[in-house]
Amino acid sequence: MKKIILLCSAGMSTSILVRKMQLAAKEQDFECEIAAYPTSQAQEKARDADVILLGPQVRFQKNTIEELCPGVPVDIIDMRMYGLMNGAAVLKFAQDKMKG
Repeated sequence: MKKIILLCSAGMSTSILVRKMQLAAKEQDFECEIAAYPTSQAQEKARDADVILLGPQVRFQKNTIEELCPGVPVDIIDMRMYGLMNGAAVLKFAQDKMKG
């Protein structure tokens, strides 16, 4: 099962996006675990993830997260997808990152 981790400043708004991504995954029969955490928990919660997606508000921490979680693809969620809470689009973004 794939593990998708979203990181943001506090994990609040991102938890809404997680729920929308989970619904999209269920509709696709895509088995995965999706969770959101604050960036301060990256090393503890995301080291074994298949992909880490950062909320736009913490984009400046990308290099730090890559260092804390070596070997895990890290990318930034598009501000528009994040703002619209487009779970299906963010899930596809995560799936594409896992393939690459």
